[in-house]
Amino acid sequence: MSTVPFDAPFEHFARWFAEAKAKEPSLPEAMSVATATRDGKPSSRLVLLKDFDRRGFVFYTNFESRKGEELAANPQAALCFHWKSVLRQVRIEGAVEVVSAAEADAYFASRPRGAQIGAWASPQSRAYGERTELERRNAEAAARFGTAPVPRPPFWSGFRVVPDLFEFWEDRPYRLHDRMIYRRAGEAWQTERLFP
Repeated sequence: MSTVPFDAPFEHFARWFAEAKAKEPSLPEAMSVATATRDGKPSSRLVLLKDFDRRGFVFYTNFESRKGEELAANPQAALCFHWKSVLRQVRIEGAVEVVSAAEADAYFASRPRGAQIGAWASPQSRAYGERTELERRNAEAAARFGTAPVPRPPFWSGFRVVPDLFEFWEDRPYRLHDRMIYRRAGEAWQTERLFP
């Protein structure tokens, strides 16, 4: 086991992410997000990474969605990126925090207008009857805002996963894959390799 500087796993991720963006045919920013209820019942889904830096990895959602409610009750998450085109996977685990209102407002303002209206129209993860109900709600939200700017809903924001563990996995012949772990150790990281 050795110790590396705080930026090391973020720089490792940035290199691999750049290579994935150059080669992955569709959505290299797609990642699974695993959350759990307060009593530990897990769930997982794919979302899109919208930002990352040394503070963590950001995605956006409705606070009233299943993942939003689970993160409010149990603010821990695991992320997984799988890039088939480069035969690599990255797992990230850590505590979760809500992004600042300024960050959420800036990202929401950058979204296409239809997506902004859709955030108001859809009570995410709630059951409904016919498709026409969603379409009606969307039309009502569009009429409500007319041509005015669409503000960010108070129930919609971003979550930042603050890593305490990274695992970088790379395919190698004969299943002798390379697995590198970074575990947070204060303002540095302990690294070690795992048997595949």
